[in-house]
Amino acid sequence: MRNLTLQPAVVTRVLPDSIAAELGFEPGDRLVSINGERPRDLIDYQFLCADEVLVLEVLDTAGTTHQVELEKDYDDDLGLEFETALFDGLIQCNNRCPFCFIDQQPPGKRGTLYLKDDDYRLSFLYGSYLTLTNLTQPEWDRIAQMRLSPLYVSIHATEPAVRSRLLKNPRAGLILDQLAWFRQHRLQIHAQVVVCPGINDGDHLTQTLEDLAHFYDPEEPTVTSVAVVPVGLTRFRPVEDELVAVTPAKAAEVIDQVQALQARFHQHWGTHFAWLADEWFLIAGRSLPSTAAYEDFPQLGNGVGSIRQFLTAFEAAARALPDRVEPPRRYTWVVGNAVEQAFHPIVARLNQVAGLEVTLAALASDYWGRDITVTGLLTGHDLQHHLGDRDLGDGLLIPAVMLKPSADSPDHWLLLDDTPVAAVAAALHCPIQVVDGVDGLIEGCLRPPQTRELVGVVS
Repeated sequence: MRNLTLQPAVVTRVLPDSIAAELGFEPGDRLVSINGERPRDLIDYQFLCADEVLVLEVLDTAGTTHQVELEKDYDDDLGLEFETALFDGLIQCNNRCPFCFIDQQPPGKRGTLYLKDDDYRLSFLYGSYLTLTNLTQPEWDRIAQMRLSPLYVSIHATEPAVRSRLLKNPRAGLILDQLAWFRQHRLQIHAQVVVCPGINDGDHLTQTLEDLAHFYDPEEPTVTSVAVVPVGLTRFRPVEDELVAVTPAKAAEVIDQVQALQARFHQHWGTHFAWLADEWFLIAGRSLPSTAAYEDFPQLGNGVGSIRQFLTAFEAAARALPDRVEPPRRYTWVVGNAVEQAFHPIVARLNQVAGLEVTLAALASDYWGRDITVTGLLTGHDLQHHLGDRDLGDGLLIPAVMLKPSADSPDHWLLLDDTPVAAVAAALHCPIQVVDGVDGLIEGCLRPPQTRELVGVVS
């Protein structure tokens, strides 16, 4: 489904000292057209703004229309940020994948959480994955004409019957023809395969990866990389689905299978081409590959190599840790229990700093009903459920990956279940520090503790 109503682009921020600031733009203004063209999305906006002479039609917050003329260098940015990247509405998914995380959420949340994004423009702009099942011919033409590459495509299986079964859509079986179209137009994609045991694993997974490898060419690849990801299930999924969870034995089987293919690909092309998400190794209880095995980390956003990258970055940053901190402090660092073993060396190194004590709280998700949980899926419910009766020391350190900005106030952070971080801090009677990456973790550990009377959030 798609909303075809083209709306003016609503300005949410005007960057200081920018062209737009000099012209008097304000948040709430609406950009109607650029040189007579109404932009459909951020892609059109960026393309149209590449001209050196611009005539902008703007509707201000009082409802008055203005024409603004300006000259600039072709690569000068106007300095506007918008409410959304899509001015004509989101292209939504027309598949019914049983493993779709949108359908594995509880009811009663705000409506935007249930929108199924399958929009090629968000794929191009932000690296979100799409299936290609709902593109009309004009959209295919636009991808080719504007050279929207690379896109990020959920493949899951290349055999038509298996992919159609997974996506519950007969058009899903056209994927090999669609990949041939990308090759014909010399455009690139990054691919992902979500492995569902009993459906697209085993010989089907080998077939999929070998089919995708046919679209790799070191000189001009069509498929540039593949991420192999385990299916994630929650207690909210439909009871009649056909999915089963990935067991440690299945994870070990998939690791061995894919690593054998990686060796073949590397021998042939000098690249592993297909990569296993970190979760496989965590579920199987195996050591993560070395940093070099991930090459240039082409699938980092898919959780492929992110833990290894974190460990490597911490090892480098830890060289600058002090020998001692004063006054002494004791913090609890929250992570998903999937990374518990991998992060023990980090905690051990932090605790070598005299006066600093860090305790790792490695949690499963009671909210989602998952025995093994990645950090980004922990919720406010989980923090209160697991930590309510614990001595958390001088404060709680929670990774920024667990958070999202509030739609009502971007300065206020929410956990995945829409619980405000401030509410969790109050419920646990403990200050919370939001830590982002290695530098944020170290800064949070070295920061002097707040007084026990000051229960709040430090970001």
